[in-house]
Amino acid sequence: MLYIAGAGGFGRETYDAFLAGLAVSGSAHSSDSGVWFLDDNLAGDMVRGVRVIAPAEALQGHRFTVGIADPAVRRRFAESLKGRGLEATEVRHPTAVIGPDTKIGAGCVFLANCHVSSTVAIGDFVQVNYNATVGHDAVLKDYVTVLPGANVSGSVILEEGVTVGSGAVVIQGLRVGAGSLIGAGSVVTKDVPANSIVKGVPGRW
Repeated sequence: MLYIAGAGGFGRETYDAFLAGLAVSGSAHSSDSGVWFLDDNLAGDMVRGVRVIAPAEALQGHRFTVGIADPAVRRRFAESLKGRGLEATEVRHPTAVIGPDTKIGAGCVFLANCHVSSTVAIGDFVQVNYNATVGHDAVLKDYVTVLPGANVSGSVILEEGVTVGSGAVVIQGLRVGAGSLIGAGSVVTKDVPANSIVKGVPGRW
């Protein structure tokens, strides 16, 4: 059994990646695929033919990942479910490319056509979205989110809980402080302090 915490947009995209993996392996992919969503707001409903239950109903010993983009909410779910004896697991679309000598933490999600280069260090519960790229020797700490089409260049350090918006670029060798948000389409050309909101080309905060 795999639980996906969150039955909203990213949760459903995480389910898509899981189903794509089943299709490649030749396994069934339907409501019998061994997936349930965890979502208090939708508990008792069916989403995409998948049963939704409250997180409190999740049974220990099963695997889970968190399909929620907000880093703070993702952390809350992850810590709660781990504390109740569930095992964090990765979901990776079969078209995602992960380079050699890359280290990946628990509970990460890699969506279709993302590309993570070689010798990258990725923490727990990191999300790399559709068509996003992460360059060589980058460091993505726990709960980082890289949204669709973003480019994180080589040797960049994204501290815990950073979100890189759709189509944004972080230039090589920079550090983005914990909890910062890089706005969609922005270009980061210098180090970013913690808890900043960056907008524009070049990025300002």
